[in-house]
Amino acid sequence: MFDFTNQVVLITGAGSPNGMGRVFARDFAKLGAKVILVDINQAGVDANVKELRDAGYKADGYEANLTDEAAVKKLVADVVAADGHIDVLINNAGISQKVTVADMTLDDMKRIFNVNMFGLFLLTREVCEVMKKQKYGRIVHLSSVSGKRGGGVFGGAHYSASKAAVLGFSKNLAREVSEYGITTNCVAPGLINTHIWKSMPAEQAQKVIDTIPMGRAGEPEEVSAAVVFLASKEASYITGEEIDINGGSHMD
Repeated sequence: MFDFTNQVVLITGAGSPNGMGRVFARDFAKLGAKVILVDINQAGVDANVKELRDAGYKADGYEANLTDEAAVKKLVADVVAADGHIDVLINNAGISQKVTVADMTLDDMKRIFNVNMFGLFLLTREVCEVMKKQKYGRIVHLSSVSGKRGGGVFGGAHYSASKAAVLGFSKNLAREVSEYGITTNCVAPGLINTHIWKSMPAEQAQKVIDTIPMGRAGEPEEVSAAVVFLASKEASYITGEEIDINGGSHMD
């Protein structure tokens, strides 16, 4: 099960040394995939690609601003020219900002949506055209518990709104592309042990932990397990869904 041999897996937001994108790339590579790491941080991408290659895995990296339509088109064209196909897209790139609605500006709202929703849209649209020609594809979007319950972990209302938009976009897209053998699903993590969590003041962090029935933050590997499943051939009859990964802090 979960064999990604000869598959090309494109992962955005993969330039952090301790983010989820790096963990996703490692797990897919271990399962035989050629992983494509994409981030606006070229140095971070290069470091993570080197780590994978040094371990004997297949990996390439690209710097790209996903809010730039021309850059997104070039990215997809370059990957297809180099590898011939894109089998899996993991939309992991995202940004946040802790601010109240009273203090939020229109520019704040636009900046969050530009990355979390509009960049995701641009890349998904281009990759879908590749997958339609292949008659196969798996797309997994990173939403958030904040998009389902309205914050309460980190970020502002604009972050919650952008992550809720990802859920709606994914469901509608599933209706459009299922006939081409493409599935599109979301995972909605809660508090995960990444650099954002580690940057929170201890008192604030404890308040969040106190709201989680399991009494701890999740690990990136626990999110990755769900992402790998949804991206696999074994998940062929699942589309338009989301998996909550939050230790019980939100239950549908």
